[in-house]
Amino acid sequence: MRIAVISDIHSNIEALTEVLRVCDQQKVDRIVSLGDIVGYGASPNPCCELVRSVAEVTLLGNHDAAVAGRMDYSYYYDAARHALDWSANVLTDENMAWLRSLPYTYRIGEVGFCHGSPIDPKAYEYIFALEQARELTPYVEELPEVTFIGHSHLCRAFAIGNGEVNDVVAQKFGIRRGYKYIISVGSVGQPRDYDNRACFVICDTDARTVEYLRVEYDIETAAQKIFDADLALNFGKRLFLGV
Repeated sequence: MRIAVISDIHSNIEALTEVLRVCDQQKVDRIVSLGDIVGYGASPNPCCELVRSVAEVTLLGNHDAAVAGRMDYSYYYDAARHALDWSANVLTDENMAWLRSLPYTYRIGEVGFCHGSPIDPKAYEYIFALEQARELTPYVEELPEVTFIGHSHLCRAFAIGNGEVNDVVAQKFGIRRGYKYIISVGSVGQPRDYDNRACFVICDTDARTVEYLRVEYDIETAAQKIFDADLALNFGKRLFLGV
């Protein structure tokens, strides 16, 4: 089974459309969304509607939770908070109700999915460095063999086993038996690893492989929509830089 794992779309319909086109080309069997459909970008409704139509399940990201009234976001910085307020005002009732219904976690056999750290999904803790991955060691027996996460917008993978936690640095790699993996899938709509192409992952459960895929999309149009909306200009500018 080939599972496409997408995350952190952030209202970027141009990026999402191209990623789904590649998913079709790659003949994936399932699409799982790790959340953060909204926030930052200018196309929350089209993104919600498209994800709803293609994803087997969508998890609740922190931006989704904020917009849907399921978490306090008063501590967010002004521009991000304003983008969430803007999104809440333009979302249709149907899309808002959908966001309010989303789960925190999902599992397909020995493959788990979560937006942030799987230890306390509602806390939305980050895992993008070895130090953070090492904090999962006491809980390793509770984890599925592979856990996919989003949230950081970074492409990072960690293997936990034999009392060690190691980086996995490869565009495509195999899942070794006896290890547990935490895999951060990057961002569809707002990459932050200095590569401005949309990013997602395909997990092949039969071949036991994980592959990162990068997809070019119409950044100019996505950014211009942000410039034209009542949103911080930086949210559009950073799309060109991938940060």
